[in-house]
Amino acid sequence: MDLSYTPEEEDFRARLREWLAKALPTLPARPSPDDWPARRAYDAGWQRMLYDAGYAGLHWPVDAGGRGATPTQHLIFLEETEKAGAPYVGANFVGLLHAGPTIAAEGTPQQRARWLPPVLRGDEVWCQGFSEPDAGSDLASLRTRAWRDGDAYVVSGSKIWTSHAEVADWCELLVRTDPSAPKHRGITWLAMPMDAPGITVRPLRTLAGSAEFAEVFLDEVRVPVANRVGAENDGWRVTMVTLSFERGTAFVGEVVACRRVLGELARQARRNGRWDDPVLRRRLGRLNAEFRALWRLTQWNVSEAEAGGGVPGVGGSVFKLRYSHARQELYDTAAEVLGADSLDLDRTWVLDRLSSLSYTIAAGTSQIQRNIVAERILGLPKGR
Repeated sequence: MDLSYTPEEEDFRARLREWLAKALPTLPARPSPDDWPARRAYDAGWQRMLYDAGYAGLHWPVDAGGRGATPTQHLIFLEETEKAGAPYVGANFVGLLHAGPTIAAEGTPQQRARWLPPVLRGDEVWCQGFSEPDAGSDLASLRTRAWRDGDAYVVSGSKIWTSHAEVADWCELLVRTDPSAPKHRGITWLAMPMDAPGITVRPLRTLAGSAEFAEVFLDEVRVPVANRVGAENDGWRVTMVTLSFERGTAFVGEVVACRRVLGELARQARRNGRWDDPVLRRRLGRLNAEFRALWRLTQWNVSEAEAGGGVPGVGGSVFKLRYSHARQELYDTAAEVLGADSLDLDRTWVLDRLSSLSYTIAAGTSQIQRNIVAERILGLPKGR
């Protein structure tokens, strides 16, 4: 493991900083958080700027449309864009962080040529059709059914917590193609066009008042067999590739953001007199150590991915488990520092605190991450 940066990597950082300093002032005003079509257009515009500058799909393979950069360069990119206050991937996150890397790793040349360039340019948005009302933490229990009819699969069932379904062009969809097989072996990974007949999208409003999730109902939706990524009934293995990306580097930028928030809290505590409380100072200091350690763990995971061909390993589950709880503690501390101001619903602090509650569930619950750590890292037997 090497946690230092080479001269070439530091040169990459300097050139990226220079580009960000010129590009960010040209962005239009951010749209309303509730206007998802406008947010999609804003996010697509930023993605196109990255594409034109050669930063889109930075770490993707060259034959998948990327620059073939190392995971370490990708880490630098995420760190610097977050520090500069650049837009997050937003509505593009499923395509850029989950579906796109999965297709790059598992797709055929024809599938790569069809789906990856539009993702990198920001032309097409993806959503994730994994969880179901009765298959969330136990994802392999999914019931959405797909059966072959000639050159198409016919899909019926429902999905829930489908991110950005209302503005998506494509859905990375898990379906059960062999109900008689053991639950992990009868699953198939499909790319479903969201304009296909038989799809109904019903937005869900979260505790924070946002509506980036939806229920999706599928009534005999026809999906071409050519849209299957991997072999039929091999979807669980492909899904593990998807989830390794989701838990590997998808939260890297948020660690940088949390470290910035922590600095803002320390400054606010000095302004409002809370800094005189030694218990609060110790809490802020411990959180600072926590997020510094998470950043080092991120570097370790990136080094591991770099040695393993670019696909993150199970260390991402260690990161996801600890980060989820550290983020909640950070915003609990923010409420302590801010006092009554933390109850102002017009402030981003409140929305971020409410959002932090979801992190022990999103991208795999903390209970699931503990099982992964126990079984795949510590070698403990599976629980009964």
